[in-house]
Amino acid sequence: MYTITDLFDLEHTLAADYLRQFIYPWEALSGIKELILQLGPALDDGYEERAPQVWVHKTAKVFPSAYLGAPCIIGPNSEVRHCAFIRGSALVGADCVVGNSVELKNVILFDHVQTPHYNYVGDSILGYYSHMGAGSITSNVKSDKKLVVVHNGMEQLTTGIKKFGAMLGDYVEVGCNAVCNPGTVIGRHSNVYPTSCVRGVVPENSIWKDNGEIIHKEER
Repeated sequence: MYTITDLFDLEHTLAADYLRQFIYPWEALSGIKELILQLGPALDDGYEERAPQVWVHKTAKVFPSAYLGAPCIIGPNSEVRHCAFIRGSALVGADCVVGNSVELKNVILFDHVQTPHYNYVGDSILGYYSHMGAGSITSNVKSDKKLVVVHNGMEQLTTGIKKFGAMLGDYVEVGCNAVCNPGTVIGRHSNVYPTSCVRGVVPENSIWKDNGEIIHKEER
């Protein structure tokens, strides 16, 4: 329930061939910068290099106050709004929203992803049509600075990496002001209650309530 094929439809990202090299999505985090540097020069003429290693599709709307750090790619019809801060190593797909005061760092956003209001997304991958409510964030470093472990009940998967935010499967909805702790993996079509503190693996078609209880949607 936490492999790349479990979580994502790879038809909806420029990173498809890159991601197919791996089993677990967090294995792809360390190479996002190099991926963008490889993809950028090969993009079609619908893109323009607005600054060194910053490729923006001609149909994308980037507000004048937004900061685009290199390297990054902004896809067709996407919108990067007022005071957005893209620190670099961000691959933003088509029809995405990077909203007011949102910060992105070392991420892949599949097509139709929305991070519209005051979100921090770092060292994470957000699947097709996933959405983060206002103020929701990914926490990407443990407070003790130890390597991140993915917890799935009694099972523990060591990742070997220090910085790992969240993996959101396709069509995931994260409620307002929720925090996805380091190593969070949320399966397709699942929802997270507002103000929740999420950790570990949330199965697909589930609801994570703000007390940590997980309800399968078909049981409601």
